Amino acid sequence: MSKKRGLSLEEKRGKILEIFYESQDFYLLKELEKLGPKKGVITQSVKDVVQSLVDDDLVLKDKIGTSVYFWSLPSCAGNQLRNVYRKLESDLQSSKKRHTELVEQCNALKKGREESDEREEALEELKAIELKHNELKDEMGQYADNDPAAFKAMKNAIEVAHAAANRWTDNIFTLQQWCSNNFPQAKEELEQMYKDVGIPEDFDYLELSPVPLSSVGDQTVEGYP
Repeated sequence: MSKKRGLSLEEKRGKILEIFYESQDFYLLKELEKLGPKKGVITQSVKDVVQSLVDDDLVLKDKIGTSVYFWSLPSCAGNQLRNVYRKLESDLQSSKKRHTELVEQCNALKKGREESDEREEALEELKAIELKHNELKDEMGQYADNDPAAFKAMKNAIEVAHAAANRWTDNIFTLQQWCSNNFPQAKEELEQMYKDVGIPEDFDYLELSPVPLSSVGDQTVEGYP
């Protein structure tokens, strides 16, 4: 007989959220540690699971006197999605406004730039300078490709951004799973709500493509492995 598989982190997070949503009550950590095993979450992991939910704003906490209480309501999840949507909508409007401003500035700069011999000479000189600049930039780029420290920093930055993006993806999947489990009769309404807040049907985790090693992997630089 195969050994029973333990719950994944996201499954544990979903089980802990069920405790809050079903009771809509406030809990001390020690109370959650007693309730966790009833949902399949072992006592030793309850603290870390609760903290991960707090870090992602899915569970709130506050200190009252000498005690720290935790709570979360179904409306908190919906509010979080709506806040994300409003932030994206605000960013979009700001970008549109900035685009309009840049177009107006471009049109204004065109005034007084009628064709002339002096302007043609200045443009030719500018092109020559830009060409030289690009040549120097390309040459510097070749040296950067051979810098293990620069490559490592770039690789670490990509991994951090990838992990952060997929963590938010986990959060959204957790919310969707909880909604599906608790409101199966509202499937169409839930799907419409996901569309309204900007979650596409093909929403999924981001895949991390390998960073090309370029010449870094072809040679050993003194002082680096």
